[in-house]
Amino acid sequence: MNITVIGGTGLIGSQLVSRLREAGHEVVASSLSTGVDLLTGAGLGEALKGADTVVNVTNSPTFDEASLDFFRTSVGHLLAAGERAGVRHQVILSIVGVDQVPQLDYYRAKALQEDLLRQGPTPYSIVRATQFFEFMDAVMTWTADDRTVRLPATPIQPVATAEVVQTLADVATAEPLNGTLDVAGPDVFPLDELGRLTLSARKDPRTIVTDDTAGMFAAVEGDVLIAGPGARVAPTHYEDWLAANR
Repeated sequence: MNITVIGGTGLIGSQLVSRLREAGHEVVASSLSTGVDLLTGAGLGEALKGADTVVNVTNSPTFDEASLDFFRTSVGHLLAAGERAGVRHQVILSIVGVDQVPQLDYYRAKALQEDLLRQGPTPYSIVRATQFFEFMDAVMTWTADDRTVRLPATPIQPVATAEVVQTLADVATAEPLNGTLDVAGPDVFPLDELGRLTLSARKDPRTIVTDDTAGMFAAVEGDVLIAGPGARVAPTHYEDWLAANR
């Protein structure tokens, strides 16, 4: 197949490009660094030329209200360019529970991205992933000082990016879902407990303080970030991944 990966030089995109090429597909990796600008549409025509499928794993440069405009504009340009190029399948990467946390600007923006794709002219697939193992360090920096890290007890079901990439590759090379597929790790943790596991594995002396007002995930209520029935459950456990990535 001929596949264009928009955001093909980032954390997920670069892995996806490699995985698809290893499987024998012709892949174009597109991003701002290759001259493709989703906000202006520049470079999209050339990037999508001959593409059967487009996988969009780009991210907004901000997580505030401006992210709504980013996704509104970028989806519009990508769908229009894809229709002109004869693209037969549009795939995006989204977030489990994204439509159930309207108090977070970024989640509302990703929900908008999904809605615009559903309403578009091209058959589509939405892959919703839970939080990545690789993002745990960043999450802890939001509410940390030299001695403590404050985290809420929000339940999450984290997953390795490599397994999200495999799901994207499988979906991109199959018939469009015209729907959504969740992918998640095998275990559910309260976020504060996940922090304790992480600090212990890294021999980090700081203390995790449970604080249900701390950080972005404090806004999440209940278990909405847990994958639902029918999800693809990846095999790698967080503790095994930590041991392999010290």
